[in-house]
Amino acid sequence: MRWGRYLPRASWGSGLGGAHQSADERIPFLIHWSWPLKGKLPLGLPSAFVHHRGSSTGSSPTSRSRGKLFQGISASEAVECHRRNLAEWFSRLPREERQFGPTFALDTVHVDPVIRESTPDELLRPPAQLALEHQHPTAGLPPLSLSQLFDPDACGRRVQTVVLYGTVGTGKSTLVRKMVLDWCYGRLPAFELLVPFSCEDLSSLGSAPASLCQLVAQRYTSLKEILPLMAAAGSRLLFVLHGLERLNLDFRLAGTGLCSDPEKPEAPAAIIVNLLRKYMLPEASILVTTRPSAVGRIPSKYVGRYGEICGFSDTNLQKLYFQLRLNQPDCGTGAGGAGISATLAQRDSLVEMLSRNLEGHHQIAAACFLPSYCWLVCATLHFLHAPTPPGQTLTSIYTSFLRLNFSGETLDSTDPSNLSLMAYAARTMGKLAYEGVSSRKTYFSEDDVRGCLEAGLKTEEEFQLLHVFRRDALRFFLAPCVEPGHQGTFVFTVPAMQEYLAALYIVLGLRKTTFQRVGKEVAELVGRVGEDVSLVLGIVAKLLPLRALPLLFNLLKVVPRVFGRVVGKSREAVAQAMVLEMFREEDYYNDDVLDQMGASILGVEGPRRHPDEPPEDEVFELFPMFMGGLLSAQNRAVLAQLGCPIKTLDALENAQAIKKKLGKLGRQVLPPSELLDHLFFHYEFQNQRFSAEVLSSLRQLNLAGVRMTPVKCTVVAAVLGSGRHALDEVNLASCQLDPAGLHTLMPVFLRARKLGLQLNSLGPEACSALRDLLLHDQCQITTLR
Repeated sequence: MRWGRYLPRASWGSGLGGAHQSADERIPFLIHWSWPLKGKLPLGLPSAFVHHRGSSTGSSPTSRSRGKLFQGISASEAVECHRRNLAEWFSRLPREERQFGPTFALDTVHVDPVIRESTPDELLRPPAQLALEHQHPTAGLPPLSLSQLFDPDACGRRVQTVVLYGTVGTGKSTLVRKMVLDWCYGRLPAFELLVPFSCEDLSSLGSAPASLCQLVAQRYTSLKEILPLMAAAGSRLLFVLHGLERLNLDFRLAGTGLCSDPEKPEAPAAIIVNLLRKYMLPEASILVTTRPSAVGRIPSKYVGRYGEICGFSDTNLQKLYFQLRLNQPDCGTGAGGAGISATLAQRDSLVEMLSRNLEGHHQIAAACFLPSYCWLVCATLHFLHAPTPPGQTLTSIYTSFLRLNFSGETLDSTDPSNLSLMAYAARTMGKLAYEGVSSRKTYFSEDDVRGCLEAGLKTEEEFQLLHVFRRDALRFFLAPCVEPGHQGTFVFTVPAMQEYLAALYIVLGLRKTTFQRVGKEVAELVGRVGEDVSLVLGIVAKLLPLRALPLLFNLLKVVPRVFGRVVGKSREAVAQAMVLEMFREEDYYNDDVLDQMGASILGVEGPRRHPDEPPEDEVFELFPMFMGGLLSAQNRAVLAQLGCPIKTLDALENAQAIKKKLGKLGRQVLPPSELLDHLFFHYEFQNQRFSAEVLSSLRQLNLAGVRMTPVKCTVVAAVLGSGRHALDEVNLASCQLDPAGLHTLMPVFLRARKLGLQLNSLGPEACSALRDLLLHDQCQITTLR
């Protein structure tokens, strides 16, 4: 949610240091781009690369970096208040981060992505056709740290303007947040004052005139009294302009006139242009972050240094990230402190398995090149191995992941269509993903990728949008395959993302046959004409005998109905394909989908398949799970924020079609792992009424041999715990159950007549749980093994 858009301008900065306001009332405009609330991904953790001891949590911002400029008492207090406010705002955690434990704080440790200096010549070089290969800058230019960004260049010239650029997911927002927090806690002594601006916030102002002083005062009231001193601060004043791709800048004198007065009202874009021209506050330092497609909006003569954010191109940085995040003391604690915390040995085991897989399985290392996907890996492992917060599903993790990266992002701010970046990705990448699922393949040739990207392009504007998407976001979804025997092909960055995007492509209704596309247009046209019957009668009466009018009028009514039936048949066909994928006999004796996902991240213990052996058939069992999850109300609300709305009526009709097919195929007796997959589908759907109707015929719950992890116990309890009919038998033999699992599954046990718990190492602590179960007034158990 963009809080700044719903607050009066005057209230954005009012009372910023007041003691009588709640935390939520003090939220400033920074929310537009500060990842905790704007939606940008909290990727990182360190500085080149770790500040593990120097935690800023609980400490107050220091003022030791002040020079002579702000030595006055009032000025000193204003800057100190500004530091405190920035530190508070940028230290807030979003809901997605609070799952990692109540004491988890991102400002305790940081892992910076690699920043490599680049040159204007490299920026002008034509990119690779698909913009998937990561082009490393010249080897002679070493990586840069945040403290080196404004060092003199190779010729000894002073650097005043730095432009950092990177594709979606490389950590631009995290770097800005890290830099702001470093300044707040005195780790950037070169700057006496730091003023961050969100270009998304500035673009929302349109062309409404405002002076630079007004823009600062409206957002940082504590600085209002020292605004006259800004001009005298020189290079010790740092402006941070985050997300420049959101602003349309015109550096032509005919488009943007010269202005050097910080108090003269101008359009926000004009103020930014004159700051970058060094015509306004010429001595000030400026840091700009942007996506690659927008780097050229600033003429190179106004830029002192370019830096490309290269992500975690070093595998050691990936390992460091995982160690710091997964080894948090309360990483395994459930929401609100409930549940059993993961032991140190369990956390170390996860990190060790993940590290080994990074070394031996180069494809996951290629995926974790993007810090965003390191976050996704950690969130998925936390979901699989820690007590799950209520309502959290695998689909919601992936949807939140996309929200953190794409919320509010438009593909091209210069395009009048204002198309959502995520909506464009769903249409193009979703098409490629679904074609892969339907043809059972995960490797794609360059022609496959180009065919989905360029399908239907006709105008110059459409090709320009494709060019922007290739440069800014294509690498986020696709990666070059590094597996032996598949060089030259492309894969989705993580396998589950292919199934998620394929499901999104279907539920958004983007998969249409030619007949459906033409039929919809004809039906809409006929429907509009049929609404004005008098007009139709007036036109046709001049051309046809009157006896033909009733027949024509009936045809006008029939066409939309026929098309509606065609769409209904299409929904049933999709539901049929989804259910068949869920109940494929070929998959009956493989692992359940949760174990498959864990193995894809942590690796498979034991000997690997020999390269000469025939490849196994690709499995897409997550595809139906994601389809169900995307139809849930929670995920539909988040998708609407991303510009991918799913209409409630469409969701209901899809759910009805799925229920009809599940009712026929869901009655068959399933192997334990497939039965758990069936229950997991209902858990992802998050619709108790739907699940109660579909599962009303289930009388035996046989999960013998399935390893019942905390998340699996949560899934079974959430889906079956609220049912009303009795279960003839619940068989959980050899499931590696522990006492915590017994407690979670208690609502299911109360419905059972026969309960099998043999061959589980429950220990003596399970005796009290079983005693409470048998003495419960709703217990129906007659046989306990």
